[in-house]
Amino acid sequence: MRPQSAACLFLAIVGFVGATEWWESGNYYQIYPRSFRDSDGDGIGDLNGVTEKLQYLKDIGFTATWLSPIFKSPMVDFGYDISDFYTIQPEYGTMEDFERMIAKAKEVGIRIILDFVPNHSSDQNEWFTKSVDSDPTYKDFYIWHDGKINNETGEREPPSNWNSEFRYSAWEWNEVRQQYYLHQFAIQQADLNYRNPAVVEEMKNVIRFWLGKGVSGFRIDAVPYLFEVDLDRYNQYPDEPLTNDSVSCPDPDDHCYTQHIYTQDQPETLDMVYQWRELVDEFHETHGGDKRLLMTEAYTSFDNIISYYGNGVRNGSHIPFNFDFLTSINNASKAGDYVDHIKKWMDAMPAGVYANWVLGNHDNKRVASRFGVQRTDLINILLQTLPGHAVTYNGEELGMTDVWISWEDTVDPNACNSDPDNYYERSRDPERSPYQWDASSKAGFTSADHTWLPVSDDYKTNNALQQLRAPRSHLQIFKKLVRVRKEPSFRQGELNIQAIDDDVIIYSRQKTDSDLYVIVLNLGSTSKTLDLTKYYSLGTQAEVITTSLSSQYIDGDVIKPSEFVANPYVGTVLVAV
Repeated sequence: MRPQSAACLFLAIVGFVGATEWWESGNYYQIYPRSFRDSDGDGIGDLNGVTEKLQYLKDIGFTATWLSPIFKSPMVDFGYDISDFYTIQPEYGTMEDFERMIAKAKEVGIRIILDFVPNHSSDQNEWFTKSVDSDPTYKDFYIWHDGKINNETGEREPPSNWNSEFRYSAWEWNEVRQQYYLHQFAIQQADLNYRNPAVVEEMKNVIRFWLGKGVSGFRIDAVPYLFEVDLDRYNQYPDEPLTNDSVSCPDPDDHCYTQHIYTQDQPETLDMVYQWRELVDEFHETHGGDKRLLMTEAYTSFDNIISYYGNGVRNGSHIPFNFDFLTSINNASKAGDYVDHIKKWMDAMPAGVYANWVLGNHDNKRVASRFGVQRTDLINILLQTLPGHAVTYNGEELGMTDVWISWEDTVDPNACNSDPDNYYERSRDPERSPYQWDASSKAGFTSADHTWLPVSDDYKTNNALQQLRAPRSHLQIFKKLVRVRKEPSFRQGELNIQAIDDDVIIYSRQKTDSDLYVIVLNLGSTSKTLDLTKYYSLGTQAEVITTSLSSQYIDGDVIKPSEFVANPYVGTVLVAV
């Protein structure tokens, strides 16, 4: 490696040596089951549809797939309002269908990870019904409070000014119990009380139950919300301070109107994550087989995300999703921004853990829509060639884009609580449209004449079958990336990365005595001719392993590294020859 200018953004990270566990440096695929594949013609995806397509995921090369919630639910929030944590949602199938899926996954070599939703249950859950009736076992399963009496009007009011993520008060009055209950999301999603040991144990039983069914781990939903500040000595909850941001959040009904210092990221939350890690490790020790995996979803501060790994004494999440990357990088980001956030994560990780990279999921607009369709391959090249884990949301490998959903067709409760003028920016429906399998009716998603959300208009020209048959496509590039990512230099090699201007990111991956790979990403709209030998010891020739569809090069081309042309919006993976 040649000396670097002090002005360069530079990072040298040594990767792990001797990765042995199935999940290490894994390639994970998120399936939104409702939109993945409908096997029974009702316009809604299901478990048998997932089972049918597991071989497709294996052929691409994924390590595991995590499924958004499949448990029994009234579907107010499409599975994130669970009425029975031990039962499959009938729309999605039966327990026998689930067991068949697990068996097929084992047969083809794909691990199944379930979405665990511990913060709340549906208000139709038997636990909540019994809590409403003050059943002694369930009386304190949820957060209940008498509320406050307004000194001026004499009327009863909610206990505090806490707002729901889905707008309006996070407190709902219950006529039967004559108390308010807390719901940090929809009214129908009542927050469980983690200060009650019985709740903690019940949710651990849920984990044990599904581990016993053969799942390989859990993605844990909405972790920062698990605990609220405890009652004060007057048996009251404090109001949260206002953000006082009249520009970006002027509406007092919005979640952003207050600073959530009492309803998120409480100290007890980390301990709960560590307890769950101890549980899955204990299950492995007592039942054998592969180690079980925990992923955590937490839109929180950078330091908090990193703390989910563990505290140096106790282990936590194997994969605390890197939402610093997801929330900080956007279409306007410069090359230096990407490098800064990559460096930030790699520098902050504790010893003995893996990085992870995620830019898409069911709660964020699709990558191709956020970054531009022209950058689809570039973003996938980035995510697949960095050290550690890569996480892909279903459809991103095809370059699927957001689907326009009218106000009349909107079903996402977050958007439905808004209005026709503002709903779209809140809606998560556009990124949840049915998967585009082929050019047949309804994109091959279903045999029905309707789908629960509209299918994209472009499905006839952008679908999995078309891309599999094409000699070059987003999917073919993705498959090549997954294969090359298994090489020693990508699994265990050093990362040397820098931004050479506002548009171009270059980095190398190499393990001692293994191939030297160089990745070039041009975020900008103009071509750049680069002498890569100024930065890396590529010699006089390099081979193109894979590159974006719009590149002037094709896979297998042998080029001069001293005269490399980085085309606009193009990513390229090179190997020294």
